Amino acid sequence: MPNPLISATELDALLSQGSHDVVLFDCSFDLADPAAGREAYHQGHLPGAYYLHLDNELSGPKTGFNGRHPLPDAELFAARLRALGVNDGSLVVAYDAQGGMFAARLWWLMRWIGHGAVTVLDGGKNAWVAAGLPLERGATPEPDTDTDNGTGGDLSRKASLVPTVDAEALLANLASPSRLVVDARAADRFRGENETLDPVGGHIPGAVNRFFKDNLAPDGYFKPAETLRAEFGQVFAGKAPADTVMQCGSGVTACHNLLAMEVAGLTGAALYPGSWSEWCADPKRPVATGA
Repeated sequence: MPNPLISATELDALLSQGSHDVVLFDCSFDLADPAAGREAYHQGHLPGAYYLHLDNELSGPKTGFNGRHPLPDAELFAARLRALGVNDGSLVVAYDAQGGMFAARLWWLMRWIGHGAVTVLDGGKNAWVAAGLPLERGATPEPDTDTDNGTGGDLSRKASLVPTVDAEALLANLASPSRLVVDARAADRFRGENETLDPVGGHIPGAVNRFFKDNLAPDGYFKPAETLRAEFGQVFAGKAPADTVMQCGSGVTACHNLLAMEVAGLTGAALYPGSWSEWCADPKRPVATGA
């Protein structure tokens, strides 16, 4: 599998080779304005990149009890990728303009359907522009799916490369704790303060907090692997990565923590896809507040 992160210069060199098995996706999004990401994409995106919408393509239908961004249907998700030219031999490159906040979701989803050839542009669109590289306006035309677009054949769903847990497993974990739950939300929301996205404030009892933005240096790039390894080691307090579960508000920014862990060489952690928005939808599930 490729490195979880790719630099703007590395990506430019790869694209300059003329490889048609590199497929770029702009995942930019704004939780407060769901139309803003696509509009920003039209105003300027990496050459040849397609846009994927968090609500419509990187998530499935909401029931009111399965969280704000439930996982998409795996077959429908794979079909959408095929329509945009992804095949078994493709390298998928995800980026956004929010520090990888949404690109990490696509990175995790690709691995969820068994496609390990995926990487995230470190620094996102800002890094591309800072390197003096061009943007395109408008939308990239979708490919003709009746013609062969690469050498790897069709995109087939394979065995998942990433573990997940559900609410029932975490309820059982409360009674007999064996896994450490790590919440990626900001500290105030973790404490149950200033909650604006979900109807209930607080966190899963026993969870600890690791704000996803702490994975980034002040310049917007991911911190070095050794720094991330040390910081997550402090969070885990002796737990092995495979004995941890990442969650957030809706299963999106938790993927950022998982990506940072991959950079640090800390593999094997599970995702709770429903996260806090699913957990708090059932009043029977316990809620903790404070630090």
